[in-house]
Amino acid sequence: MASSLPELLQNYINVGQLESEVASSLIIFSLAIIIGWIFYSIFKKYLTHWAKETETKLDDEILHNIKAPIILLSLLLGLHYGLEPLSFLNPYSGTLSQIFSVAQILVATFIIIRILNVLLNWFVEHAKREKRMSEHLLAILKQVIRAIVYLFALFAILAVFKVDLSGIVVGLGVGGIAIALALQNILGDAFSAFLIYFDRPFEVGDLITVDGYTGTVKKIGIRSTRLQLVQGEELVVSNRELTTKSIQNFKKLSKRRVIFKFGVAANTPIDKMKKIPVMIEKIITNVKLVEFARVHFIEFGDFSLNFEVVYYVNTSDYTRYMNARQEINFGIMEAFEKEGIVMPFPTQTIYLEKE
Repeated sequence: MASSLPELLQNYINVGQLESEVASSLIIFSLAIIIGWIFYSIFKKYLTHWAKETETKLDDEILHNIKAPIILLSLLLGLHYGLEPLSFLNPYSGTLSQIFSVAQILVATFIIIRILNVLLNWFVEHAKREKRMSEHLLAILKQVIRAIVYLFALFAILAVFKVDLSGIVVGLGVGGIAIALALQNILGDAFSAFLIYFDRPFEVGDLITVDGYTGTVKKIGIRSTRLQLVQGEELVVSNRELTTKSIQNFKKLSKRRVIFKFGVAANTPIDKMKKIPVMIEKIITNVKLVEFARVHFIEFGDFSLNFEVVYYVNTSDYTRYMNARQEINFGIMEAFEKEGIVMPFPTQTIYLEKE
């Protein structure tokens, strides 16, 4: 009887300690739920309301996608710290800590991925509207960014389990070098595609000239860019080649400078010669999108009296530019025909002297 009394007291103490630990655990977990609920209420009431007042829908989508994961993360933290007071779990504390750390890493990764999905989807839609980049390249960009996030999450999980990462890092480095050497040309073109996108020397729809070929950019792919040449055929150029060559982009033109010369017959009277600059200026200023610069009688040629004309066409569209030049040329011909001014062919007059 006497030997059982200490056992009863010990059991009583153990039960009391267990009840105290369970109570502490429930209090901590309840506090975590209350803090999470308060945070959720503030989040829903103020931040969501603020997001609705902004012009863009991007912040609304981000807030909508991270509300639930953040609540889940707060519950995990509450459960993690709520189990610490329970002494009977002390032998498993290391394992529990690893489990909760992995769970928190996964939830944090899930939150980051959801935010990145919203940002990337918005970026893709924005780029597609402006036709700045091919959908194929954008899809690859999304996959690369997600893969990087997952890779860092994997490293974090391995660090939780105290796995030596030095061998893995060295292996990845050696493997990466081997892959890079094997796929040197392909990776060079892919890297050049990103350079083209971020530097933006041209975009889809631009009229460019490269290596003597002139055409409209139809598609910027991960490996090559396709041009619809003015002759009608399609030209495929590797992205690496495009980043190493000089490119003329006519879409960037705000106006085109035109300079040309013409001659009139050497026997043209001086009074008509003086009328020509006035006539040319009037013809040019009456054409839309054209800005007159100058016209001068510059030289006595072998077969004609030569003038030089300079003007600007305020358009980047090649067809409208050529239409303006054609209208000016027709106007000059009509005006000269009315005034009886002759634009001669190259001719020679030979005088023979009789003995």
